[in-house]
Amino acid sequence: MGNIFAARKSVDPNPDPVLMGSHLDTQATGGRFDGVYGVMAGLEVMRVLATHGVDLSARWKWPRGQTEEVHGCACHAGSGVVAEPYAGFRIQAYRQIRQELQGELRAYGYRGTAPARARPFRAMFEAHIEQGPILENLGATIGVVAGIQGAYWFDVTLEGLACHAGPTPMEMRRDPWRAATTIIESAFAIAKTKAPWGRATIGDLKVSPGARNTVPERLVVAVDLRHPEPDVLEEMVAMFREQVAQTSARTNIDARIELIWHMPATRFDTELVGVVDRAAQDLGFNRVPIVSGAGHDSLHTAQFAPTAMIFVPCAGGLSHNEAESATSADLAAGANVLLQSVLCVANN
Repeated sequence: MGNIFAARKSVDPNPDPVLMGSHLDTQATGGRFDGVYGVMAGLEVMRVLATHGVDLSARWKWPRGQTEEVHGCACHAGSGVVAEPYAGFRIQAYRQIRQELQGELRAYGYRGTAPARARPFRAMFEAHIEQGPILENLGATIGVVAGIQGAYWFDVTLEGLACHAGPTPMEMRRDPWRAATTIIESAFAIAKTKAPWGRATIGDLKVSPGARNTVPERLVVAVDLRHPEPDVLEEMVAMFREQVAQTSARTNIDARIELIWHMPATRFDTELVGVVDRAAQDLGFNRVPIVSGAGHDSLHTAQFAPTAMIFVPCAGGLSHNEAESATSADLAAGANVLLQSVLCVANN
């Protein structure tokens, strides 16, 4: 999968490594910090250890995940294949994408020879910008991340009948927009009923045939539903499915809901979360507990290794945008918390 690891030797000849790292963002409008910060923070920790000649009882590894989103179909594919949720990369829907990805990795010399699979790790730490406004609004330097909220990605396909925009009376049309507008608004309403953590996003829309003077034959609406509590998220999904069924029946539109991806709500290792919290406290940083609203490589590593995350603020909570920004002071603070956290685990 093109994942890259750099290891520092241990005084213990057979240790389970302590892992640090993140991914390189592949968002079309991504900035300089999402994922990249976690990669560079891990590298900086390795440099500090080498500079000061620090001996460790556990080997450290610094991974760089090669990809985040792959053609919008699989999040954090580098770590996802290792953790095996994306063994589905081999299924028909992803076969062409997987072949293209493997071809690109070969072309750039990144494919590697070691199989992408889970191995024993003592711990995994990932530093990341928050990608939200909470830390900045609270004036906090460090977010001690307790876990990641769950998410469902759906494609809702609405089938109507293409016809001319002028001659066809409104009452005779089977226009999928009539269903789509209600369904989209219902997604937002469902999220509002589960405030403050409910989330609904309509991130993409495909119109066919896509002509200004033609009633569409088909709409495909990309829906993202999120909540940190698994039971609440399942309730949101059930409510949304019911709304789609009722609306499509009322508007005489054929509707199909396809599950594209599911990110389960994940709780991080309580001991490691405590290690991060104590490191931030000992360093004198203002810190707050937080739940991640976005997915991360840590979602996958938590399936096979004790995992924790460190958040730092980003300006305006802006991410997946070329304007995303973070201060040098906050980035250094996060890297120092990372250093102290992994030192605590590696030497115990």
